[in-house]
Order: sequence, then C-alpha cells, then structure tokens
Amino acid sequence: MSPPPFDDASGPAANGRAEIECRGRGKTLPSGGRTLTILEGVDLRIEAGELVAILGPSGSGKSTLLGLLAGLDRPTSGSVRLAGRELERLGEDELALLRRGRVGFVFQSFQLLGNLTARENVLLPLELIGAPGAAACADEVLAEVGLAERTHHYPAQLSGGEQQRVALARAFASRPAVLFADEPTGNLDSETGARILELLLDMRARHGTTLVLVTHDPQVAARAERQVHLFGGRVVSDERAAPARTSGRAAGHAAGDEAGG
Repeated sequence: MSPPPFDDASGPAANGRAEIECRGRGKTLPSGGRTLTILEGVDLRIEAGELVAILGPSGSGKSTLLGLLAGLDRPTSGSVRLAGRELERLGEDELALLRRGRVGFVFQSFQLLGNLTARENVLLPLELIGAPGAAACADEVLAEVGLAERTHHYPAQLSGGEQQRVALARAFASRPAVLFADEPTGNLDSETGARILELLLDMRARHGTTLVLVTHDPQVAARAERQVHLFGGRVVSDERAAPARTSGRAAGHAAGDEAGG
C-alpha cells in the first residue's frame, strides 16, 4: 500500500509547517536466510522549530530512524520529505547538498577530525558550502559555546565536554533548519552531559532550529516538547510533554568541561 500523501497532516504536531514528514517508513535487512525488520510502518510529522525526543530500548530502531529521516540511509518502504524535498527523488549528490545546506548533526562520538584544530573543524563545512565570512562565523560560534580561548587546540588536547562543544559549534555554524542529535551526551559523565544538554537546548532555542534528539535517557527526553517512543521498530506512543526551563547560562560552564567527560 502506498503511503498517504504528504499534505495529509496528522499526529500531535499537525497545526503548522512540517519540516519533516514520514509516511510508512520501513527498513528491513537480510539476516541468516530470513528478513530482519528494523523499522515498520513509521508515520511521523515534525514541524518547524519543534524539539522532539525519540526514545526506546536498545535495538528499537532509534538510530536507524534518525538516519532515514536525515537521508543518511535508504529505506525499504515509505517516504520522507525533509525541508521540503522528497528524499526518494534525490540522488546521492543531491542528498549530500541538501544535508550540507539545511541539516546539522551531533553524534555521541563527536566525529571531529583529529588533524584539524577546533576552529578548522568548524570552518571546514562552512568553506564547503561557500559560506560568506566563514572564518568570522567559525570564531563567533566557538565563542558562543564558550571556547573562544581554545580555538587552536586539537581534539586530543580537549576534554570530552569540550570536544562536544566543538561538535555543537560545527553543527550550528551553517544555521541549519534541522539538527539531528544521536545520544549527544552518551559519552560524557552526568555532570558534563547536563551542561552539554543545556547548551544544545539554549542554542536550539536561540537559532529557532528544529531538533530531533535520539536518547535512551528519560531525563534527557523530559526536556523535549514531544516524546516519540519506539519499540520493536514501531512507534508505540507520540506525546507532548511540558519541557523544563533552560538556564540560559550553559556557555558559561566551559571551564567545568575541561575536567569532565
């Protein structure tokens, strides 16, 4: 059966402009002579500016769903529209251009280039898209995450918390419409992770970014406006939550990150 048309608004967030629309999304893989279902029949609509947490136990399909929504992986069924573009209609080069111009990523393992300084890690993607004033923008966003004095340090010279701050700066530098974060505090101790989460949420609010956050931590998910729970590759609940207030002072804790995570 074909997925419903994209103008068929549905779900808890169906009152504004959709940034991401997913219809009947599925992913299967061959495994030992049988078919392994990773995701099945996922319908999801995320509107511009929303903060959505995707939760579920290990193996529930959270990271797979994130990859499909971002166009990093190809589905076996269903359709996705991201930032107004239907991903199934795009080739690999077109997908790369869409992600480069409209999408940001934050990963659990930071994904920094070890042979580049903090500034160079932020500057590289800006130069790839030909952003005007790229150098000034890189310096500005690194200052925004509290690393103005650490721009010439390499990742190996930075703590885990500082590395994730560089990753946040890199993700927000191009002012993406959508940011996908996959367990962004997962490799950090609880105190450092809390500071990074505050910074992520503050920057998201300041820039008006749509944020899709994968986590297994209910305390992290509680900060979201909406929680989508996966189990066995299916959406089992999609609910709005009352988010806790952010402090707005996360960037001032950079010194604490030097000892943490």
